[in-house]
Amino acid sequence: MSNVLDVRGLRKSYGSFTLNDVTFVVPRGFITGFIGPNGAGKTTTLKLILGVIRADSGSVKVFGRDNGGGSVHNDEIGVVTDAPMYVDDWTVSDVEAAISPFYRGWDKRAFAEYTKQFGLDPRKKVKELSRGMKGKLQIAAALSHNARLLLLDEPTSGLDPVARDEICDLLQAFVTDENKSVLFSTHITSDLEKIADSIVFILNGSIVFTGAKDDLLEKYARVTGGLRDLNGEQKKIVIGYREHGTGFEGMAETANIGKLPKGVLAEEISLDEIIVFMNKGAKLHA
Repeated sequence: MSNVLDVRGLRKSYGSFTLNDVTFVVPRGFITGFIGPNGAGKTTTLKLILGVIRADSGSVKVFGRDNGGGSVHNDEIGVVTDAPMYVDDWTVSDVEAAISPFYRGWDKRAFAEYTKQFGLDPRKKVKELSRGMKGKLQIAAALSHNARLLLLDEPTSGLDPVARDEICDLLQAFVTDENKSVLFSTHITSDLEKIADSIVFILNGSIVFTGAKDDLLEKYARVTGGLRDLNGEQKKIVIGYREHGTGFEGMAETANIGKLPKGVLAEEISLDEIIVFMNKGAKLHA
């Protein structure tokens, strides 16, 4: 089995928002980044994968099994959410006491090592922890029961660059076991540029790209030039076209760069810029 997670045709409607035909896979032994602007449908998709909410249609298979009816055990999936569900008055030790019975493979020694590594005082109450430290507590728990798939929703949010780098190193070490995989949803795309193997990009409830990270970064280029450099047809090539005082900026498919004037500068682009320009382009054509 090459894919640990197989999402097919997921659809979910919430009033004016619709998650539409969401389809992607998470390959075994890889870190998959899940990107998109706020409100694009990332958290809704994760909730559907976990069975927290029910899809209107579509399917989710984890380890080749439908994720329903208890077919996937808690031990097999480690979860980090944007807002932890721990009781505020619990201490770090209380958190372990409360959640460990739900995991057959709970490793008390591993949890102690991770909390020590993260600087988490066992006597500290959840409400006394910063957002970043609460995230570290969830990560410690997710890594302490021999999970084969990690589903992470903003796990590095609120962490300083050193702590984020530490978490990224842990995730890379996690997937050195080719039977383990990560789906990593985040707005901090620089983390994904460091460690992700593949990317799933969702926009307005629909998947606009799924594949290798390098393929996405090579598909587009950041383009800049003067206000008079482009004619009307050439402007249509530029995604998220935006004018400023002295010129324009935007994004174009690398296959179309040759259709632009020689004076237009094409440069490497970041994941963050792809999200911004794609989102702006979608709004312009909505």
